[in-house]
Amino acid sequence: MGSVRAIETIRFSITTHRGCCGECNFCAIAVHQGSVVRWRGKESILAEAEELTRHPEFKGIITDIGGPTANMFGTKCDSKGTAGSCVDKRCLFPKVCPNFDPGHDGQIGLLRELRALPNVKKVFVASGVRYDMILADSKYGDAYLRELVEHHVSGQMKIAPEHSEKRVLDLMGKPDVELTVEFKKRFDELNKNLGRRQFLTYYTIVAHPGCGEREMRALRKFAENKLRHIPEQSQIFTPTPSTYSTLMYWTGLNPFTDTECFVEKNPREREKQKKILLG
Repeated sequence: MGSVRAIETIRFSITTHRGCCGECNFCAIAVHQGSVVRWRGKESILAEAEELTRHPEFKGIITDIGGPTANMFGTKCDSKGTAGSCVDKRCLFPKVCPNFDPGHDGQIGLLRELRALPNVKKVFVASGVRYDMILADSKYGDAYLRELVEHHVSGQMKIAPEHSEKRVLDLMGKPDVELTVEFKKRFDELNKNLGRRQFLTYYTIVAHPGCGEREMRALRKFAENKLRHIPEQSQIFTPTPSTYSTLMYWTGLNPFTDTECFVEKNPREREKQKKILLG
């Protein structure tokens, strides 16, 4: 019945894990895939990669190796695996928990083994990464970032700061914007030292509960002055079933403090917020 065009972008990509321990308030991934990340064994991933190399259309490039968040492969928390989620904190918000193991050492080993496979010329990590996890990993974070920049970026690395204003970030369940600035600094320095010309792609959300025109103008100013780039990958917040942000959207309340929360529901004003950012 003909080709399926949607397959072309993922035909030579490999899924390494499912679930997300980030549990951002606007995202439903943790709801339907779980907040405990489940990853495949290295042998299974390498076997699939070898199978891809035998495909008649394979040109030597694995277009993506990752999952909902690329660098959550191998992450774990012993207490969460046995006792469940903590009632008073999350793995990554407001800061990365000291009991949480980012697992970057295992990811480095996996990427190196994939690169070493016969007939594999390049392995890209096209899925987004949690930069706060990289910055919090004092043992392997810098080594993992260097591994990505030197071998696995196809020109752009995807990260999702979502916003710049702390009040909105807190309602989103996202880390402080200072981490975005620090990560960009390290990324740019690595590219300069390695002689690479690669860039960061920033995902943002506009009209999230708590966000008005003032916050959007502040985000625009931050993007101009700190990122030196206006994020084009920007979406207007859409209520998603079973998320805290949707609860805020419908009730106008912050469920964590039981206080009122501004919500822009007028379609024209929501679109205006996006125009403020994009210009």
